[in-house]
Amino acid sequence: MRRFCFTAAIIAMLHVGAGCRSGDETALDSASLEARAARLNESLANADSTEARDEPIARWLLPPELAEISGLALTPDGRLFAHEDETAQITEIDYRRGTVIKHFFVGKETLHGDFEGLTCVGDRFFLLSSEGTLYEFQEGAEGERVDYKAHDTHLGKECEFEGLAYDSTANAIILACKNPGLKEFKGMMVMYRYSLDGGETSEFTVPYSEAIGKNNWKQLRPTDITVDPSNGNYVLVAAQEKALLSITEGGDVVFSRPLGGRHPQAEGVAITRDHILIVSDESTNTAASITLYRWP
Repeated sequence: MRRFCFTAAIIAMLHVGAGCRSGDETALDSASLEARAARLNESLANADSTEARDEPIARWLLPPELAEISGLALTPDGRLFAHEDETAQITEIDYRRGTVIKHFFVGKETLHGDFEGLTCVGDRFFLLSSEGTLYEFQEGAEGERVDYKAHDTHLGKECEFEGLAYDSTANAIILACKNPGLKEFKGMMVMYRYSLDGGETSEFTVPYSEAIGKNNWKQLRPTDITVDPSNGNYVLVAAQEKALLSITEGGDVVFSRPLGGRHPQAEGVAITRDHILIVSDESTNTAASITLYRWP
């Protein structure tokens, strides 16, 4: 399968890739791809101090079709997928080598909407719209259009959603609320659990006073959420506040701190089983990107 290159920068190694060229030269040769992966592994091995872990180890600039990259999701076998903000285009990204593996599309006619999160449950994906509809579908091949099933959470009046993750211990999808719509949630960061056993929903909250802590933020509006595979904690990013937050499944704050590195519009977050934090930024004045950090 042809793998299309990004413009690339391995931050720790100060390496800049040559970018993409047209025609048969578009595909990077396997030796170049393996060299990228080797440099990343070397950077990971050298990130053994607290200061080093706060610095990015790689940053991949994305092609124009991913300018509005939003949520990220990892499959059980460790592959990274992303979705676009306005259309249900799903893209597989090789985050170690900085290449696009494939695109596929949800719906016989591509779905359009305000899509704000992606997660994977076994061999199923779930794509979230901002009003709380979940679109369930299987992985597709390159260029394929896949069927879907829609699940209405009936939470659209309670919240504008942005971000979701799968909590295997509860067999539930966690939906992060960016803008709560109910007065009772004033001063609260709100999340919902959507049970995959029966479709029931329940909310849990974290007071801003606890979520913000000593940071100089007036509120906290998540843009994505993931589950830390090492301990089950929920990890969130918030673009406007440039925040990184970890909480337990019970809502206790583990830490709340500024998101390191350069993140003009952090829209997605994922954590790999081999301890890499991945943050996606949509295009603003620069190209969209994914940035890799040593985790924790």
